[in-house]
Amino acid sequence: MNNSQHQQKQVAIVTGASRGIGAEIALTLATDGIAVLVNYANSPEKAESVVREIEHQGGQAIAVQADLSHSEAARALFDKAENTLGKVTILVNNAGIMELSPVAEVTDASFERQLSLNLLGPFRLIREASSRLADNGRIINFSSSVVGLYQPTYAAYAATKAALETMTKIAAKELGNRGITVNAIAPGPIATELFLSDKSEELVEHIKNMNPFKRLGEPEDIARVVRFFSKAESAWINGQVIRANGGII
Repeated sequence: MNNSQHQQKQVAIVTGASRGIGAEIALTLATDGIAVLVNYANSPEKAESVVREIEHQGGQAIAVQADLSHSEAARALFDKAENTLGKVTILVNNAGIMELSPVAEVTDASFERQLSLNLLGPFRLIREASSRLADNGRIINFSSSVVGLYQPTYAAYAATKAALETMTKIAAKELGNRGITVNAIAPGPIATELFLSDKSEELVEHIKNMNPFKRLGEPEDIARVVRFFSKAESAWINGQVIRANGGII
């Protein structure tokens, strides 16, 4: 995974890439010459905007709609990437949803939605990648620092992410014989539209003050970690969870 002219073309699938952290990841990888499949569920205009920005900067990208809670989505994304961009070398499992409630109030439907997108979606993509990702490829999963914070109302969401961390460590051992690394990034609070919506200024300030740097993370803080994992320099890091949170825990 280096810049050698003899190295194969780099192609990344980034899920949930129409906005927020996912969009920043897609843009960052594209600046390194990586062709990017920008996956989205419900925001075609925003996904196409990401693609246009990448193309404007001289990169290559396509936007592909897929609901990752559906079992056929993983195969469809790999098919589209291979047919349009080339063999996939990087998989970034960024897409996810968060619905907060005390355990006593979590509905079956809410738990199943989070389980389906946050865990089953990445599982199916990792399973597909196990036979279709290029040798020496990269799988980068997204957990969350809430796994270690044990905050009330986060039980269902954090449970899906904790399970994904376990899957990350096991897949790393299973795929290592092909030179593929499997790691996870667990961001802390990030200043995205998704995070800031429905939060009072007082609550946002409180969350900022929980961090030693007294600020929220920015999408580029996380995209830089993904960039590192996409490169040859990260080849000896495998089966790890990086808590990219400024030291909140």
